[in-house]
Amino acid sequence: MGANKTVKFKIKKGDLVQVISGAKQERGGDRGKQGKVLKVFRESNRVLVEGINRVTRHTKVGQSQRGSKTGGIEVIEAPIHISNVAVVDPETNKPTRVGYRIDTVEKDGKERTVRIRVAKASGKDL
Repeated sequence: MGANKTVKFKIKKGDLVQVISGAKQERGGDRGKQGKVLKVFRESNRVLVEGINRVTRHTKVGQSQRGSKTGGIEVIEAPIHISNVAVVDPETNKPTRVGYRIDTVEKDGKERTVRIRVAKASGKDL
């Protein structure tokens, strides 16, 4: 992709997503796990998902200003590519694709058109 091109993602912060590729859970992977999107990294096409792709980070031990120890070994979530996750359908609790429905809403005496995200499988609003 071009450097200046912004891509429209169908996955947003706060969505419940499921990992659809990678190693199975029996082999220590994350495929099939569900979690909430904490952050979307547009420039690298990645998302940070709660409880998914946990990695061990070793940080240098130091002291904070209050005297408590900081650092050591901590487990944090790492970003995962956006193509490896899918939005979960609220009705069936299974991964689905995202579509859009255009509705007209009357607000302040004016009619406005709004795009509503919809689960392709069940047709329910996301």
